[in-house]
Amino acid sequence: MISKRTTLSLSLAAVSAAIVLSACGSMAPMMSTFSQDSLPDSIKVPMGNKVAMETVGVGEITYECRDKANAAGMTEWVFVGPNAVLNDRSGKQVGKYYGPPATWEAMDGSKLTAVQLAVAPSGAGNLPFQLVKANPAMGSGMMTGVTHIQRVALKGGVAPASMCSPANKGAKETVKYQADYIFWKAA
Repeated sequence: MISKRTTLSLSLAAVSAAIVLSACGSMAPMMSTFSQDSLPDSIKVPMGNKVAMETVGVGEITYECRDKANAAGMTEWVFVGPNAVLNDRSGKQVGKYYGPPATWEAMDGSKLTAVQLAVAPSGAGNLPFQLVKANPAMGSGMMTGVTHIQRVALKGGVAPASMCSPANKGAKETVKYQADYIFWKAA
């Protein structure tokens, strides 16, 4: 014989479960799948690949005032390297991006470098869109099997507006930037 107390507990558990299941069924998905539709064709990832991870890189890029190639006596700001954290869409750090060489490293220790395939303008004051082909990952983890990385949704990162002249050759400056890094694996 089941007591009234046990029956009440079972009834409350059933109602609670029904409420939770009902709420889950009506929830919108937490993350939509990245779409390349609005990107220039030159930086679209080839067919046969699917999005494996979406990150937001937030950090800085270092530039150095150096001699301009093939222009005696002239100087220019030259890209030295990035230093950024990679966060997932909820804001949790999942890795870092640094260089040289440009290296994407997951919190699990897996990391990779890549070869640039294409760039395309992304708007005044912003780094260009970029598509790279990943080299095989070092270590096993989140970076294992990544085939391509896209740099999209850019904010800032271009060379400093300050003067670069023979008088300050060797000077380094950092500029802030943000970009989404979309990691792709074979489908």
